[in-house]
Amino acid sequence: VTKFRMPSNLKGLLEKQVVGPSTEILAESDFPEQSFKPKVQMPLKRVPGQNPRKVEVERRRRLYLTFDIAELLASKGIDSNQLMPRHYDPDNMPPIEEKKDSVFPIYLPLEVFDNDEFDCRTPEEWISLGLEPGSSDRKPVPGKALLPTDDVLGHEDPKSEELIYKWIHVGVLDYDKETDLYLVHKTDEKGLVRDEEGRPILNGGITPEG
Repeated sequence: VTKFRMPSNLKGLLEKQVVGPSTEILAESDFPEQSFKPKVQMPLKRVPGQNPRKVEVERRRRLYLTFDIAELLASKGIDSNQLMPRHYDPDNMPPIEEKKDSVFPIYLPLEVFDNDEFDCRTPEEWISLGLEPGSSDRKPVPGKALLPTDDVLGHEDPKSEELIYKWIHVGVLDYDKETDLYLVHKTDEKGLVRDEEGRPILNGGITPEG
């Protein structure tokens, strides 16, 4: 009987088969699903007249997705490319008449003005969002970082006048409590966080070999 023989590429055929519309997220992602959910402080048991917790989480998630930090800053007249201090030559300062804004360039780093009093999560909580139930590997957490578009020059001289800074999608890999700095990795064109060999970066980039 040959009628009941299964094709050798059955798994591939099933993956390509699409039956009607679906709400399932089919796009590949290196980020855990819970890392996109906002923190909602509501009782698990619903009070009469109040939205269920799941509904409130989904509403806030969609609301936050409509926000863009670059657009929000631009609406306040802030140029994101000017937020990073740069080298300047005091002997070649332009005259006051030629300066549209302030006379002196920006020289204080952005983190000096950082205020985390109203943060909904601690850095440790943000990093822990990469842990999926039943898995020992910690995945990256999605975020945006103000980074130079030129990776080579950005590492060599992050205060170079030639650099252009933009808000870029990244995967947050780790956090250093002593320096209060995050380790991030730019996403590729597919929104994935991969190493040079195309493998997902897990556990802050630390491999079994160290």
